[in-house]
Amino acid sequence: MNLVDLLRTAIGNTFRSKLRTTLTVIAIFIGAFTITLTSAIGTGVSSYIDTQVASIGTTDSLTVTKAATTSSSDDGPAKYDPSESGQTSQRGPASVSYLSPTDISAIRRTTGIASVQPAVALSPKWLEYGDHGKYVVSIAGDADAIHADLAAGRQLSSTSSERQLLLPTNDLKALGLGSARNAVGTTVTIGIDDYLGQEHQVRATVVGVQNESLFGGGAGANAALTEALRTAQETAKPTAVSTGYASATATVASGADVAKVKSRLLAAGYTGQTIADQLGQFETVINGIVGVLNAFAVIALIAAGFGIINTLLMSVQERTREIGLMKAMGMGGGRVYTLFSLEAVFIGFLGSAIGAGVAILLGTGISNLLARTVLKDLPGLHLLQFAPGSVATIIIVVMLIAFLAGTLPARRAARQNPIEALRYE
Repeated sequence: MNLVDLLRTAIGNTFRSKLRTTLTVIAIFIGAFTITLTSAIGTGVSSYIDTQVASIGTTDSLTVTKAATTSSSDDGPAKYDPSESGQTSQRGPASVSYLSPTDISAIRRTTGIASVQPAVALSPKWLEYGDHGKYVVSIAGDADAIHADLAAGRQLSSTSSERQLLLPTNDLKALGLGSARNAVGTTVTIGIDDYLGQEHQVRATVVGVQNESLFGGGAGANAALTEALRTAQETAKPTAVSTGYASATATVASGADVAKVKSRLLAAGYTGQTIADQLGQFETVINGIVGVLNAFAVIALIAAGFGIINTLLMSVQERTREIGLMKAMGMGGGRVYTLFSLEAVFIGFLGSAIGAGVAILLGTGISNLLARTVLKDLPGLHLLQFAPGSVATIIIVVMLIAFLAGTLPARRAARQNPIEALRYE
């Protein structure tokens, strides 16, 4: 018998005991179905995060903050430094100082840094379009460094003297702006208080509308609008009050090693992080959840492996005389071993292929439903994404487990003595 004949015979033998084979296939189905779904969740979330990170172009951008300093009551208070910003953030034993103008200059001088833009904290009171009412909208300053995922319009310009604003899609209805396309080109008014509480009004043009993402749903202002709002906000501010920045965005020079730049910043007393760094913990949690779910699937597959062992051991026992006859007619032990191994592999393939197929059909439907309902505020997020390579790997791994599970019965069949097997009752 050649390999094709062996495979055809193995498939036929698999269905001799339909109930036993069906129960074994169901056990494999459960494991393959579960691990395919959990793998799809990991792929979907990771793909969305990668897309969001890539869309805002953060591979060469660092968020720089003052490195946290740890103090204890035994050390006493830190010595006052007049060059430092007077603003600090105290969280437990770690104290994080705001960046001063001196710090910004020091960061700018760091080897490998092309440019530095301090993060200006803007506190607008309201935003209004026409006479549709005033609404509270958060605005991020100097957002022109971000390449937003646009629903309509264009990106913010850092060189334009026009005061430009980028609005999120979920703010349009309340503001009376209608669709994303209709919002582009409109003029809105922003109210902001100065240092003494006097209200100032700044007008801006909506140049684009961005989709909601993991990175927040606030509006974004270009450099010109940021400067106008900052100037209004700091009107009447005493010169003795120092300016502090919670963070700064540093652009890494072309060709510079990001890791080395972060090391230099750390040595100078600053912490630099990319968006990927900041999302590291989030991805770790997601991977941990997926890993736990995969563990349950692996347990199901191990249980299915014992089912394969039981199925084939019973098959060997039931077909003892048949095995003896095959060996008496010249079939070697190797071919008998291959025959039973192929039966195990086919059972594994059957269960994994059906499980993966059902998971893809069901998962795709669920993912599309979630995208239209629960996750509609996160365009582009498909919670379950089935990568052909991952699905193929799952099927191959399950077939390998089935092969290993079938090794013991196959070896027993291959070692049968033909004379004793023919005498078996």
